[in-house]
Amino acid sequence: MFKVLFIVILISTNLFAQKILTAEEAISIGLKNNYDIQIARNSLEISKNNTGKGTAGFLPTLNISGNHQYAKSQQETNSPFSFGDSDSRTSSAGINFSWTLFDGFRMFAESSRYNELAKLGEHQSRNIIENTVVAILHSYFNSVQQQQLLQVSGNTLEISKTRLEKEKIRQELGSVSSTDYLNAKVAFNNDNAEYLNQQLNVLIAKKNLNILLGRDPLIELEVAGEILIPQIELNQQELMELAEKNNSTLLAAETDKLVAEKNIQLSRSAIYPRLSFDASYFYTDRTQSTNRFTYDIKSNSKDAAVGFSLSLNLFNGWRDNIDIQNAKIDAKNKELAFQNAKNNLAGLVREKFVTFEKRMELLLLEQQNVEAARQNLELQKDRYQIGTVTSLEFRDAQVNLARAETALIVSRFQARISRLEIEQLIGKIEI
Repeated sequence: MFKVLFIVILISTNLFAQKILTAEEAISIGLKNNYDIQIARNSLEISKNNTGKGTAGFLPTLNISGNHQYAKSQQETNSPFSFGDSDSRTSSAGINFSWTLFDGFRMFAESSRYNELAKLGEHQSRNIIENTVVAILHSYFNSVQQQQLLQVSGNTLEISKTRLEKEKIRQELGSVSSTDYLNAKVAFNNDNAEYLNQQLNVLIAKKNLNILLGRDPLIELEVAGEILIPQIELNQQELMELAEKNNSTLLAAETDKLVAEKNIQLSRSAIYPRLSFDASYFYTDRTQSTNRFTYDIKSNSKDAAVGFSLSLNLFNGWRDNIDIQNAKIDAKNKELAFQNAKNNLAGLVREKFVTFEKRMELLLLEQQNVEAARQNLELQKDRYQIGTVTSLEFRDAQVNLARAETALIVSRFQARISRLEIEQLIGKIEI
């Protein structure tokens, strides 16, 4: 008695020691640790960094340069004007300033294009984050589902164990044939195997959840015991309006279309003249030593230049025209891709909305089935005790309850996933 009480206390202590991980906490951990999310955020930072004036070409460039050179020359000649062997040291430094004043409006188009690319990067990053959050929630709810299925399997195994013990006692007393005992043993072994397989399913589900959370796959965790399904308060038309406004995939396709339009402006800039301003200053100091003079020959120079340069491409084999035409075609393709994404989104919203409604209806039916199967099992259990039903009839009632409970758990999981898919489509992922 004391041993049993100690085991119960130990199990209870372990359950309370293991803190339950909620869905909200799982998302919080995933947003912090998930590798795909970290990469998406870094890519977004790159696109934001490219939106400066410097990347678009608005700002001038300033370069400095320096050089020091030593040279040695050995000469043999009969000319009286030869210096003979000589050493020379040359040092120079310079600064150059360049500023493009006009480039056919390219810099303005580049600035707008980089801004749109930053928006595109934001939508793409958000899409990756949303997909990862959905994957985390899917894995979390699957862990809850597998844990519930393990409980059903355990309950079934416990009933089979009790049945086997009773059939063994009855056989020993000679009140039943060995066939009933053997059937009970087979049923117990099958349920035990199912329980072991379900334990493995729970371990795999939790391992996958840890990986999505960016944690060690072997970390122990406990999930909630139930899957809650929030109702959808909006109708199909309202969901469609939210999807067109917030869906990250559709917003990315629309922004990609705008980027393609900016590329047309970039292509057209090549047909305009280019005007730039340049200024430079260079200083050079040179010292030469020879074996014919007792002194060094020194020289230095200071050079400065300021000027404007104007260039215009008159003909390059119609490459500029080809680039413009290709940019227009690409923009048209991006417009078609946007319309296709919009059309697909409308179809998905309708499909997921109807799917959610049907699965909620199915959920109600499964709940009724579980209640009926549970009542039937209790009735058959009482009859089995007094011997008015056979062992196989009792087993059928037991199997029917297990199937009904399993179908209910799976149905609840599928309904929650349908709800989650709608949340992603309308850009409103909530728990």
